[in-house]
Amino acid sequence: MNQSLVTALRREARDAPDSGIVEVFNYGRGRPGLIPLWAGEGDLSTPEFIHAATAKSLAAGETFYTYQRGIPELRAALARYHERHFGRPFSPERFFVTGGGMQAIQIAITATAGTGAEMVLLTPAWPNFAGAAGIGGARPIEVPLDFDGTSWTIDFDRLRAAITPATRAIFVNSPSNPTGWTATEEDLRSILDIARKAGCWIIADEVYSRFVFDGAERAPSFYDVMEEDDRIIFVNTFSKNWAMTGWRIGWISAPATIGGIIENLIQYSTSGVATFMQRGAVAALDDGEAFAREQIERARLGREIVCGGLEGSNRINFAWPDGAFYLFFRIEGVGDTAKLALKLVDEANIGMAPGSAFGKGAEQFMRLCFLRKANDLKEATRRLSAWLER
Repeated sequence: MNQSLVTALRREARDAPDSGIVEVFNYGRGRPGLIPLWAGEGDLSTPEFIHAATAKSLAAGETFYTYQRGIPELRAALARYHERHFGRPFSPERFFVTGGGMQAIQIAITATAGTGAEMVLLTPAWPNFAGAAGIGGARPIEVPLDFDGTSWTIDFDRLRAAITPATRAIFVNSPSNPTGWTATEEDLRSILDIARKAGCWIIADEVYSRFVFDGAERAPSFYDVMEEDDRIIFVNTFSKNWAMTGWRIGWISAPATIGGIIENLIQYSTSGVATFMQRGAVAALDDGEAFAREQIERARLGREIVCGGLEGSNRINFAWPDGAFYLFFRIEGVGDTAKLALKLVDEANIGMAPGSAFGKGAEQFMRLCFLRKANDLKEATRRLSAWLER
């Protein structure tokens, strides 16, 4: 390998960390009989009614350049969807269609926290948050949540102490991937107060807002506590609710006054999302409530299976997740979870993500996704329990 080619690249690109999740995925992919619980997706394919809307658009020849902000029909559908779930009007001018939740995250960070700036994020956290900040030249500042053996909580004094004059954004993912921690409305008010006093933005990742297990329709949201002129950018995706992970389509919700800037950032990265994909997204929003509820119910059952099946082990410690669809658990006596993840592929035929991929406070944990069919989860729980007893 010609190392000079590597050193000729930008430092930020060279320093982008390898994904510990992808490492396990690649290691175990294709293993006969392996139960793959490593990725943040379920095992249902995108439903037919979404396929049909996309196929109809393709048949109609909608394959040309499109609106950078998203087709008007989809932006209007996003406004309707939010009105249903938040009980108040939303303007379509708030919404911008992106190439997946990841592009939404990249654009939000690019718009708020560039070279020399700092972005504070609560950890454990999906590694792509910090990775996107670092690639853009910003410095991710990790603020670990506290884990007492039965719950995850936020230390607001620690969060305040992390804010400096260089802080441009606070990244909040609630419900959380990987911990399942779900901010209360009081938590969100406190975070918003900190951001207002610091004069920084909040990037609110509410991707898992529908996946909560307390009987509510959704998790508490910054929409519930914010004023119209607060500096908040919301990032979201069609991936989870409607089994569209491979489609790579998401959205940003932001004040209309910065719409031109967001439009430019979309233009200079992907120049918009294909119209035919957006037609499928309209169908998801307008006709996909029953399917979304099915996804949520499958996650609820999956949570009961894995948490109920593992809570009796004297080697495993975890908090029942309040939201999202992951179990984040600590195995006593294990130090290097990156090696453990590969070992469990070989010895238990289960694919899980190592906690070492999720930042400070996560090093001794493993993450498994329980948005799967019940039989797979029961078998994975049995295999893991048997491995622990060896």
